[in-house]
Amino acid sequence: MMTNLFSVFDPSTPYLLSCNWVSIIVSFSFLPLLLWVSPCRVNKGFLDLYTYLISEFKPLVNKLVYTLILPTTFFMIIMVGNTVGLLPYVFTYTSQLSMAASLALPVWVSMMMYGWINNTSNLLAHLIPLGTPSILTPFMVLIETISNLIRPLTLTVRLTANMVAGHLLIVLLSSANPAPMPLTPIIFVSNFTLLVLELAVAFIQAYVFSVLITLYMSEFSN
Repeated sequence: MMTNLFSVFDPSTPYLLSCNWVSIIVSFSFLPLLLWVSPCRVNKGFLDLYTYLISEFKPLVNKLVYTLILPTTFFMIIMVGNTVGLLPYVFTYTSQLSMAASLALPVWVSMMMYGWINNTSNLLAHLIPLGTPSILTPFMVLIETISNLIRPLTLTVRLTANMVAGHLLIVLLSSANPAPMPLTPIIFVSNFTLLVLELAVAFIQAYVFSVLITLYMSEFSN
C-alpha cells in the first residue's frame, strides 16, 4: 500500500534482499549479445544511435576523441535505465540521487584532476571570460569557481528531478482510477500521452547528461 506519493520510489523488497538493483543487470544482460548474433533491427538501431552520438560529440573534443567512449557509455546506461523504469514493477535506478551522483561525481573529480595536472593555464583562463572588465574580475572568478564546484550537483539533481517528476505525474493520474465513466476515456488518453512524453524525456535526459559531460571534458582538455 502506498503510504505517500513518494513511496513509489521506496524499495519493494527487504533491505538484505534488495532485488530492485537487479534491474540494472537485467537491463544490460542482452546488450553483449548484439556483438555476436547476426545483424538484426535491434543491433542496427544501437549501431545507428552510437554513430549519431559520435558524430554529435566529436566536434566538441577534437584533441581527445577517444574520450567519447565515456559520454556514449553514460548515454546508454541512463537511456536503458530510464526506459526500462517505465515498465510496471521495475525499479527506476536513475531516479535515485545515489545512482546519479555515482555517475557525475567520479567523472567530475577525474576531470578536475586531469585538468589541473595537465592543463592548469587553460583552467585558470576559463575563470575569467574574454572581455571581462578589470573591476568585475574578482566577481567573475568567484562565480566561475562556484559554477565548477556545483557541476556534479547540477548533473545529479537535473537527472533525478526530471525522472521523479515524470513518475509522480504517472502515479497521480493512475491513482484517479476508478473514475467516473465519462472521465475514463480522458484519463486513459492522458495516461498514454504522459507515458509517451516520459519516454521522450528518458532519451532527452540521457542525451543532456552526455552532452554536458562532453562539454566539461572539452574545457579541461582543450
